[in-house]
Amino acid sequence: MNPSDIRIGFVPIARPTFDLDLARGVTAQLYEAVRCAGYQLVGSQELVMEGRAIDARVDELKTADIDLILMAQASFADSTMITQLARAIPAPLLMWAFPEDQIGGRLRVNSFCGVNLAAHGLRRAGLGYDAVYAPPQDPGALAKLKDFAIAAAVKSRLAGTRIGRLGAHPDGFDTCLVNHEGLRAQLGVEVAQYELEALFERVRGVDPTKVRAVADAMSGILAGLGDVDAGAANGTLGAYLSMEALAREEDLSGLAVRCWPEFFTDLGCAACGAMSLLSDAMTPCSCEADVNGTITQLILGWISGEPAFGSDIVAFDVDANEATLWHCGLAPLSMADPEAQPEATIHSNRRLPLLMQFPLKPGRVTIARLSEATGEFRLVIGGGEMLKAPPAFTGTSGIIRFDSGAAAVMESLLGEGLEHHVSLTYGDHQDVLEALARQLGLPVLRL
Repeated sequence: MNPSDIRIGFVPIARPTFDLDLARGVTAQLYEAVRCAGYQLVGSQELVMEGRAIDARVDELKTADIDLILMAQASFADSTMITQLARAIPAPLLMWAFPEDQIGGRLRVNSFCGVNLAAHGLRRAGLGYDAVYAPPQDPGALAKLKDFAIAAAVKSRLAGTRIGRLGAHPDGFDTCLVNHEGLRAQLGVEVAQYELEALFERVRGVDPTKVRAVADAMSGILAGLGDVDAGAANGTLGAYLSMEALAREEDLSGLAVRCWPEFFTDLGCAACGAMSLLSDAMTPCSCEADVNGTITQLILGWISGEPAFGSDIVAFDVDANEATLWHCGLAPLSMADPEAQPEATIHSNRRLPLLMQFPLKPGRVTIARLSEATGEFRLVIGGGEMLKAPPAFTGTSGIIRFDSGAAAVMESLLGEGLEHHVSLTYGDHQDVLEALARQLGLPVLRL
């Protein structure tokens, strides 16, 4: 996510009985450091020192569509103003306090004590926050601001996001149950329900020339496309065009699709290839109507700026400290090992195309899952290294070495009764996910 897309409400708080020259100096340095990092700043550097000033700043920020508030504890102050601000504006709050030289003489700004008082007041009021204590240009503190800001922007985008649910989850797949009210209350996400037969009618009516255009484009990417049943493959590509149009028309950020058995029995093709193409274009899709899986992929994609993939963990080799991720063939093509040619293939059980077959590329990955295994939402977070390896099975697969070890992850999956789908994206984004969980009030389970 680009910092220039993130709007920060800036509020420096002080008290006039302290050294205002120093307070203004550190405020200006912090403002400049944040501005140079590329963020949009809303609010002036003028110190806020009494109730009328905080009222004016609240009025300004309420109409500014900010993603988060950055409060600079420019000097000591009691918790009245910051508590008033946090109550009035529900945006995530990061407080930044400043160390000062200890060379004898007067305690000039007493910033840490002020932010300590603010933290206590906010905690007692049940209001969330994060805090930094560092010089204005400290690289580690600015990195924490970045993680916090990206998480806040994701939280903002989730509010009002619409996910399309096509059909219902299969019987016995309680891992894919959808909690409409809970998602709306906890994340602000709306789930729109659509029936499969209506989608299938739309697929049957797709302009064949548009399907051929997609097939022609894919023929240069997928080896063996001409070797699979053309009618079934065209059905998958028609499903891709139909779902893409549905998402665009209905303002859907992602799709959760009942992929079997009806795609095979009623439409005569696989949904996997269509979902692969959509996910690669940053409209994440999950199979088995797994809404929470799609939301997790959406979060990971927004954070990383790259596609995410919903996968099963199908095997562990504790001695080798490795696990195998696999799915039939819906992974985004951009995740393919660059040294392996993606192939068109058929579903391993249903024997129909179109699926994408390739090993996942090596590199650092982040694993996550919006889980409801306990009946309450929590965010499962993990990380590891995707290894360079030949395909473990047909479809899409990868061998991962988890940071915490294969045995610990297996114990967590089974001991906690977690969902069988996890989502992954490339890069290390665990700190951002931790910040997002705090902002959303979600407990965290580390894999």
